[in-house]
Amino acid sequence: MLNNLLKKIKDRKAKVGIIGLGYVGLPLAVEVGEAGFTVVGFDVAKDKVNLINAGKSDIDDVPDSAVANLVQSGKLSATTDPKQLRQMDTVSICVPTPLSKTKDPDVSYILAAVKWIQQYIHKEMLIILESTTYPGTTEDMILPMLEESGLKVGRDFYLAFSPERVDPGNQKFTTKNTPRVVGGTTPRCTKVAQAFYEQFIGSVHAVSSTQAAETVKLLENTFRSVNIGLVNEVALMCDRLNLDVWEIIDAAASKPFGFMPFYPGPGLGGHCIPIDPHYLSWKLKSLNYYARFIELAGEINSQMPEYVVHRIRNVLNDRAKSVKGAKIVILGVAYKRDIKDVRESPALDVIKLLEGQGAKLYYNDPYVDTIRWNDSIHRSSKLTPALLKKADLAVILTDHTSYNYQWLVDNAKVVFDTRNATKNVRNNRRKLVLL
Repeated sequence: MLNNLLKKIKDRKAKVGIIGLGYVGLPLAVEVGEAGFTVVGFDVAKDKVNLINAGKSDIDDVPDSAVANLVQSGKLSATTDPKQLRQMDTVSICVPTPLSKTKDPDVSYILAAVKWIQQYIHKEMLIILESTTYPGTTEDMILPMLEESGLKVGRDFYLAFSPERVDPGNQKFTTKNTPRVVGGTTPRCTKVAQAFYEQFIGSVHAVSSTQAAETVKLLENTFRSVNIGLVNEVALMCDRLNLDVWEIIDAAASKPFGFMPFYPGPGLGGHCIPIDPHYLSWKLKSLNYYARFIELAGEINSQMPEYVVHRIRNVLNDRAKSVKGAKIVILGVAYKRDIKDVRESPALDVIKLLEGQGAKLYYNDPYVDTIRWNDSIHRSSKLTPALLKKADLAVILTDHTSYNYQWLVDNAKVVFDTRNATKNVRNNRRKLVLL
């Protein structure tokens, strides 16, 4: 049976199911479809399913044309009907894995996806979990559910974990050219999962187990979280020392070995870096181990929006203004530059804190038309000289490349820059305050 499935995969005749058509699932579906497979996307959101079947995309990195070409050629379709899983040879789970309010893992979306598969699992099926989760999820939680069918893993069906490595907005590294890590519950599972990814990804790195693959992803994002936490703390220290943190980092980055530059900011955003390290920390607590670096970095990073508001208050005070009643323009609310994703964006925390202190807020983001705060929908304001001139302060929270920063500084009364986006501004630098 293994050879039959391997042949289907290598001949690109395997039918591929992908559960979850968001920032991970839809790019994966497009790559798999463009490699020649027939792909069916599964999602509980009817609007998303209808959008894809109409040949359109709601993901920044996936153009409408890519979806339309695949839909028109019959290589991609979407559905809310799990019964079609019965026809799939491979199924990839690409659903969200958020944290609860107590920072415990929420694997309910994974469980819901597995329950779908559980009803329609059959011999010669490959199931791959891509959603980030704590070590042991695939083997301890998913495997027993699937084996309730009476089928045996490694003999009748194949189960593996391969962490998604999506970086929204990254034009250089995409799903296709970013190496993949894969680990199966048995060596045969690893073999078939590796063969699947090798059909549309240039480099696939196999590891010894699903637990190893799960931990790889958590290490990657913990590495970033801890280093960002370190440099955010350096920013706090430089403020006390009356030093320019950006100058310090640039100078340290001139060393050609032993140093990798990270940069401070208003906090962490996105679905991965603020969340994934806590999956590892949570797992270790169950083994009576306290992950001190992870917890400390999370504490520092989560306090950055409050520090930004503290600095805004000082900037206004220096100009005989109070936060209460001050007109403040927020520039950028996406969690990082040149995308529309606001998941976990620190800008939303800054906005909430400022409004709570009585500020009159406006925001502009060329990628985000509307946002919700305090149970109301707010629309992006048109960025004009008049808006900047009437504001007491403009605050750069997201350094979109489409902004003309010289123009912004020229027209604003004062600009507080949390991203060093204005580093190339030459005139009117006296109006600038850096994080």
